[in-house]
Amino acid sequence: MCEILGFSSGDDFYANDYLKAFYSHSDKHPHGWGLACVSSAGATIEKESVQASKSNYLRERLAQPINERLLLAHIRYATIGNVERQNCHPYTGIDNLKRQWTLIHNGTIFDFKPLESYVKKQDGDTDSERILLYILDKISLAQKEKKSKLSFEERFWILDCVIRNMAKGNKLNLILTDGRYLYAHTNCKNTLHYIQKQNTAVFSTQPLSTENWQAAPLMKLVAFKDGKLIAEGTAHDNEYVENEEHLKMLYQIFSNL
Repeated sequence: MCEILGFSSGDDFYANDYLKAFYSHSDKHPHGWGLACVSSAGATIEKESVQASKSNYLRERLAQPINERLLLAHIRYATIGNVERQNCHPYTGIDNLKRQWTLIHNGTIFDFKPLESYVKKQDGDTDSERILLYILDKISLAQKEKKSKLSFEERFWILDCVIRNMAKGNKLNLILTDGRYLYAHTNCKNTLHYIQKQNTAVFSTQPLSTENWQAAPLMKLVAFKDGKLIAEGTAHDNEYVENEEHLKMLYQIFSNL
């Protein structure tokens, strides 16, 4: 599987220490890396389909201070989709009223029929890209019906419904931003952690320091703004527990990459 990292802060936050610790895990996740720095001007996406620890570009990037208020990072272990740049996270897209969304995902969608129609529309091959395209369409449809941009509460309600439904039978650890808010979800125990300090919240698959990391809320969407929790979704019972059937399926998929 992959690893994900995201944070929301009320001030420019020096991210290099966490990023270096995060990307150091790439020996076990060698199929690509990605970074999204998000500001009011939009999301700047950088990614390569090479192991993070072997990337000269990333080494030079991390040698310079990275100070951001919203940031997403990803290291990939390919399960669905070839080892190519277009299959590296983060994914980004724009809804019908020009709001930019950016997503990273750790997990596998084994069965969710609404995603099937996006196979021919996506640039790459991953289920993760299809998740973003589906969310964009849901948001855009609601805005078309309303004839104006959705409020935060309306966007959160749509995301909450989508994620609760998609989580059934699937591993759905993801971090998503609409350029202002950070949304996080996990339905698999001990696979997403977070810390809060002052006005900053950091989410990571694995703890990245000796600080007091906690397990992220399980089976419930949460939203943060400027490092502070501002919304919690509806608790659901669609916990993902790895089973032999899923492991066999992943092995078959990976052997064909």
